[in-house]
Amino acid sequence: MQRNRPPSPQTVNVLRALAADPARWRYGYDLGAEVNLKSGSLYPILVRLADRGLLETAWEPSAGSRPPRHLYRLTGDGRDFVAALTAARSDRSVTHPRRRLSEA
Repeated sequence: MQRNRPPSPQTVNVLRALAADPARWRYGYDLGAEVNLKSGSLYPILVRLADRGLLETAWEPSAGSRPPRHLYRLTGDGRDFVAALTAARSDRSVTHPRRRLSEA
């Protein structure tokens, strides 16, 4: 059964980081450092996004003593999803602007 709840702020941050250069393959470690998530939070997000068809994954072959590494980038559906998220958030901010405490 698929859930229709909105993505978590952490998931949105990962998607936006990937959307900054959607054609570029990214390492999980670099994404985690960019969005300030530890591996225990980041990798389950990446797995869920890949399972939903929003991320493409690949293995980079090992080089010398370095083991193979997993790479991630947005699929076409992932790019559309990020665009829809951005549009939905901008619509909400226009219709429901946040008030400052001094205005309340």
